[in-house]
Amino acid sequence: MAAPITPYHPSVADDAILDLQARLGNTRFPDEETVEDWSQGIPLGYVRELTDYWRDHYDMARLAETLNLWPNFKTELDGLDIHFLYQRSPHNDATPLILTHGWPGSVLEFRHVIDRLTNPTGHGGRAENAFHVVVPSIPGYGFSGKPRTPGTSVHKIAELWIALMRRLGHERFVAHGGDWGALITQAIATTPESPCVGIHITLPVVAPDPDTLESPLPEEVKALEAFNYYQDWDSGYSKQQSTRPQTLGYGLADSPTGQMAWIIEKYAQWCDCERDGVRHPENAVARDELLDTVMMYWLTNAGASSARLYWESFNDPDMSVVTMPTGISLFPNEIFRSSERWAQKKFLSLAYFNDKIEKGGHFAALEVPDTLVQELWQWREALRTQEVLA
Repeated sequence: MAAPITPYHPSVADDAILDLQARLGNTRFPDEETVEDWSQGIPLGYVRELTDYWRDHYDMARLAETLNLWPNFKTELDGLDIHFLYQRSPHNDATPLILTHGWPGSVLEFRHVIDRLTNPTGHGGRAENAFHVVVPSIPGYGFSGKPRTPGTSVHKIAELWIALMRRLGHERFVAHGGDWGALITQAIATTPESPCVGIHITLPVVAPDPDTLESPLPEEVKALEAFNYYQDWDSGYSKQQSTRPQTLGYGLADSPTGQMAWIIEKYAQWCDCERDGVRHPENAVARDELLDTVMMYWLTNAGASSARLYWESFNDPDMSVVTMPTGISLFPNEIFRSSERWAQKKFLSLAYFNDKIEKGGHFAALEVPDTLVQELWQWREALRTQEVLA
């Protein structure tokens, strides 16, 4: 018999808040960086500012209050408690959609798109573009359970998500994701006999087509340059998390300031947040929303458990082709931007492709939610045009 689906009400214990405030007050900071930019990492002055704000001004109740804006549930899948948000649309013919976050994200990454997707007529859309939205926390992240044995890879999580959708009664659904969510979504598409009928991603993991490298298009030159920059200057976190997540975890479990710096530095790097030559994450995402995400990791002690997904899957990405109808939306400050002809080599049924978006980065759902929703509506229209969906 399948495990039950039970309502869940996220909360934050008073003693956890007192402990957090004490740790923030006792933070031992390193010496200051020797440069005037972010090239050595997140600057000391900003970390001190955030630490003081988190301790003295951030509303410690807002995380639970925000999560409880939508129905929360838990269910056991293959021995793991899975936490998820489940917002049904008021439109009966809505299409079931599962949204998957990545690292360093959480279910709150989709806070600004859930209502738009479930109730499009209230946000400038049409009833036929409505979705029933399911947003699960990846195992080891947020309020989901932590795997106690190896094996919870991208492909395993894809199987869990298929089982979750079936348990909810959705034998036919579509899926979207970015970062790890994109890889999990691709794995849903390649799982044998998957009930998913279409996927949409914002970070396609695509190898450059060797036949094009002698005469690359301008956008392909930029993609290769961005990938080289990532490898040389921006991938240290992934090397650590994919090789020694446990060692890293001790520092992240003990220091809230350390956990905050580890996370927010990536928002500064990956958001479309440069204004007048100055890069700052709060140009793209509000300070309280950044700290909400940090709180998800700190309160659930997920520094090590979230990093283990890199150990499980980062060093062996699945480069097999995807035959399921696929939509790709490329935001300008994404880590890697595939060209359309590269994407067509991997996604053999490319139903929708847009690389002309003007604003946004890796965390599009937080940075430019209206744009992402429009992209999902257009992808939904493309699936309808191709008769994948009615």
